[in-house]
Amino acid sequence: MAEENQGVKPPPELPDQPLPRNYNKVLGENRATKTSWPELVGVTAEEAEKKIKEEMERAVIQVVPPDSFVTMDFNAQRVRLYVDESLNVAKPPTIG
Repeated sequence: MAEENQGVKPPPELPDQPLPRNYNKVLGENRATKTSWPELVGVTAEEAEKKIKEEMERAVIQVVPPDSFVTMDFNAQRVRLYVDESLNVAKPPTIG
């Protein structure tokens, strides 16, 4: 019997660290961590676009005037800026 197990290595010792609680810790972050920017309400659309592009450089910014219609599809690269008549952000921009 001992001869059959020759050449078989014992399993490596496991580290004393706990397993990660989600895949992002193992695989790395592959999506934007931030999904909305409530702090941009009240600033101009131009300032808001600049701030969002700093944090999410591939974002496609859409400025949405008051009383405009938008599609209901989801786009992970799109951020809509709902603005008022003076082109200030009226509600928190979100990804989608």
